[in-house]
Amino acid sequence: MDSLLRTLPSNPGPKPQGRRRQRDRWRKRVVIWAASGAALVCVVLLGIYDDGLLDRFRNLVFDGYQRLLPRQEAGAPLVIVDIDEASIAKLGQWPWPRTTIAKMVDRLAELGAATIAFDIAFPEADRTSPLLTVASLEAQGAKIEVPPGLALDNDVALADAFSRTPVVAGMAISNETSGTLPAPKAGFAFGGDDPKGYLQAYRGAVSDLPVLIRAAQGLGFFSFPPSVDGVIRSLPLVASAQGNLYPALSVEALRLAQGASSFSVRSTGASGEADTGLPAMTAFKVGDFSTPTGPNGDFTIYYSGLPNMPTVSASDLLDPARSATLTDAVKGRIVLVGTSALGLRDLVSTPFNHAVPGVRVHAEVIDQMMGQSFLSRPDWARGAEILGAIVFGLVVMALEGWTGAVASSLGTAILVTIAVFVSWWAFKDQRLLIDPILPSAAAAVVFAFATPVLLLWTDREKRFIRAAFGRYLSPELVGRLADNPQDLKLGGELRELTVLFSDIRGFTSLSENLAPTELTALLNNFLTPATDVLLGSEATIDKYIGDAIMAFWNAPVPIEDHRRKACLGALRVVEVLADLNRRNGSGMKVGIGLNTGDCCVGNLGSAQRFSYSAIGDAVNVASRVEGLTKQYKLTILVTEATRLGAEDLAFLEADLVRVVGRAEPMPIHALLGDNAHAKSASFAELARLHTEFLRRYRAVEYEAAEQLLAELVTTAPAELRDFYDIYVERLAVMRASPPQLPWDGVFTARQK
Repeated sequence: MDSLLRTLPSNPGPKPQGRRRQRDRWRKRVVIWAASGAALVCVVLLGIYDDGLLDRFRNLVFDGYQRLLPRQEAGAPLVIVDIDEASIAKLGQWPWPRTTIAKMVDRLAELGAATIAFDIAFPEADRTSPLLTVASLEAQGAKIEVPPGLALDNDVALADAFSRTPVVAGMAISNETSGTLPAPKAGFAFGGDDPKGYLQAYRGAVSDLPVLIRAAQGLGFFSFPPSVDGVIRSLPLVASAQGNLYPALSVEALRLAQGASSFSVRSTGASGEADTGLPAMTAFKVGDFSTPTGPNGDFTIYYSGLPNMPTVSASDLLDPARSATLTDAVKGRIVLVGTSALGLRDLVSTPFNHAVPGVRVHAEVIDQMMGQSFLSRPDWARGAEILGAIVFGLVVMALEGWTGAVASSLGTAILVTIAVFVSWWAFKDQRLLIDPILPSAAAAVVFAFATPVLLLWTDREKRFIRAAFGRYLSPELVGRLADNPQDLKLGGELRELTVLFSDIRGFTSLSENLAPTELTALLNNFLTPATDVLLGSEATIDKYIGDAIMAFWNAPVPIEDHRRKACLGALRVVEVLADLNRRNGSGMKVGIGLNTGDCCVGNLGSAQRFSYSAIGDAVNVASRVEGLTKQYKLTILVTEATRLGAEDLAFLEADLVRVVGRAEPMPIHALLGDNAHAKSASFAELARLHTEFLRRYRAVEYEAAEQLLAELVTTAPAELRDFYDIYVERLAVMRASPPQLPWDGVFTARQK
């Protein structure tokens, strides 16, 4: 027995295999915690030093909250007089004579309007004033006797109308002009720091004529500050410019309606206000209504959509037969005069709608202030969000290290749910804007960094297989086939696509003068960057056909604004070719055709081999339109179906065409530039002349069409000269052999 006992170890301890497993577990935890800890530090630093990235996501969340729970409309005594499309169609092109505006003001006064505020500026003298006509005729030697008492100056007539009723004149305040501003109409009383010391100072504004400003009892700015995504979520209630303070149009209208003479501004440093070290605004009061503000006087708008807001068309107001029924809609109300007409470009984006008349935003502010329903983001919100991010990240790190992927996934989902629930509860019950993004992002990012490390230790073979398949299929198709393997079959789905065809002009003759290696290098030098810009615009490259490219948008994944993105992608392809020509001294040209329509898109081919592609009439039309670029000597042509989704770009209608294989004619448009080009004065004049020419041409008015065409030929950009020469030839042929009337103006293409 003693000898047996001597053969046994006195203290066995853990087995070597158990120790290795324990070391592996701790090594795994250390690696997981190191990776996820670094990720958590990055998220926290982003929350502390955020330069606006989180604001974009935060705004999307708060926009969604407003759509889910809009503010209850307060029913403020408001009415909007809308210069809409119907009014312009009935009363004529804007700007209207000031006498027409004066009639509107007088009619509103007769109907009992409390205050009239203009979301419009009248910065220039009325060119339709009889005074200017008389002066012009007298300058030519005419002798004109004006009857006594006859008003000759339309601006004076409007000023007289302003003087007879409480009117708030509008102005667009900005740093893009430095003209002298009129004196404010209202005074400002402030407690604490002077707002002029900390508010952004604007250089000037576009405002009404002095005669109108003098006659108006109020003056307010209607311009909105720019935002990253263009959505109006807040606006300053007061602005500083040229040493004075100016109120927003909405609060100025509210002041005048109450008969108040001034505004009250509360800043840091006032009695009862904490001194944060940085001067800032804390509250704003107009008459009986006060509101909290952001540090720069920003008012956070809580939208209701104003479902019951009465809106009166300006044409109805000026129609005696209809205006008699408007007394109940106008009497005792604040009247906001604005426009919803597309051509006047006063449409803005809100959390509710991507295109809403700007005047409705001012109405929202008034209704919200009178209803005293406010949203606020407390000072402690950011600190609480950062603390939540740290706690959530540490919890996920612990779950990843001590449990596994399933438990940590469930825990991450629960934490994100808690963050969203607390944020929604704060908004719903307290009207507080607490961001769920940062705590959720901390949990999600820690999970995202820790989980791959965990899977690497536990499932290396599966990860290797996924990586191997990823080398052969695109990431989108890999994900789609992984989720739905049954999709790997012939056939497809019907989906609206925007299809692009591009082709290098004169490629055949170019290829005859180059060696195969030179031709290949030249072609690759174009196709590579062209493909990059198309992919950058979210296109799917279908195929390369020699020197041609076929691409489409909105498949396999939906693409928002795919028409517009396709047009911008086409413009960038042209820029790529121009850059290549500059660098190589070559003179290559490209023709691009775009069309939008329903296509069959999916895995097309045979049972032995197939590819992801699209077929259908819309594809054929896109190809035909690309072919038309040769005949019309234009670089980019698009169909009406594509243009309607990108109307802010620079388009000119090229013709009405009946393409090969289709009996129905269709309009085609030349794409000349982006949104900035479309807004330029030169393009506006070109578009005006071009539109008038087409109207005269299709009406078979030879002389007028030829005169306009001659002006276009001499003034149009160089890239359009050959295009207008085609119409010169057409008119000559029509002169010699007039078409049978009535003529539909359609050109029938004889070749593809």
